Amino acid sequence: MKYAISAATGRFGQLAISYLLKVVDANDIVAIVRNEAKGHTVLPDGITIRQADYTDEAALTQALAGIDRLLFISSVPGGEVSRQQQHANVIKAAQTAGVDFVAYTSFAHADTAHSPLSVDHVATEKALRASGLRHSFLRNAWYLENETSYLQAGANGQNAVYAAGQGRISFALEREYAEAAARVMTLVDPKEVYEFGGEPRTYADLAVTLSEVTGKSFTFKSVDDAAYRQAMVAAGLDHGLVDVLASMQAMMRSGELEVISTDLPDVLGRPLATFPDAIHEILQR
Repeated sequence: MKYAISAATGRFGQLAISYLLKVVDANDIVAIVRNEAKGHTVLPDGITIRQADYTDEAALTQALAGIDRLLFISSVPGGEVSRQQQHANVIKAAQTAGVDFVAYTSFAHADTAHSPLSVDHVATEKALRASGLRHSFLRNAWYLENETSYLQAGANGQNAVYAAGQGRISFALEREYAEAAARVMTLVDPKEVYEFGGEPRTYADLAVTLSEVTGKSFTFKSVDDAAYRQAMVAAGLDHGLVDVLASMQAMMRSGELEVISTDLPDVLGRPLATFPDAIHEILQR
């Protein structure tokens, strides 16, 4: 059985490979990377490294030759070639190469999500279903690491604002999502859909737990969109980034990242890191 991980030099890909090496032989792991030199620098010895960019369908087809199972890690939006087109290239290449199974890192509740961040994932799930490829959708909620700026601010006793209101977010550590993705790759009969996420928490919960972990006093203040934008601009962020961050806060407020599911601990075969322990782990990096 040959396993491939695309976008393998990213943190998620590296974490997935690290786990996969514990359960399958290194000779059976293929890392598909955009930058081959970087791949040889950051990835473990013993695995095979093949170069292919998501914008190059022919190179992807060649890189996927002989692959049985593919962990298809979604690309970063905002490139010259749209993410939907990049993902379409991967799917077509997998079809041509005869890949048997694709596990795709998708978005929480992608079948009902409406936020801008979900659009490409919705399209990719639709394309995978239409492709005839056997697949699993790994619908990841939210990495706790995405809130590192808030965690560091609180740890330094600094105040912050948020516009997510009482929206609940299913935080979990990126390593937990990545290990679960690698585990799904090795399952004999994986489900089509996994809704991955931790116990839902609000930003107020985050602040309380962070204060308990650090012993620091600070305030995370809930504000409306206008006040949030104003605070981000005052912090020196450009308007484009402010738009993206405000959109994410609105997505959280709407509940799109609230996942009520035991899929993540079930696949891992153990409880997730506790919220205090997860916060502590990030702050110690």
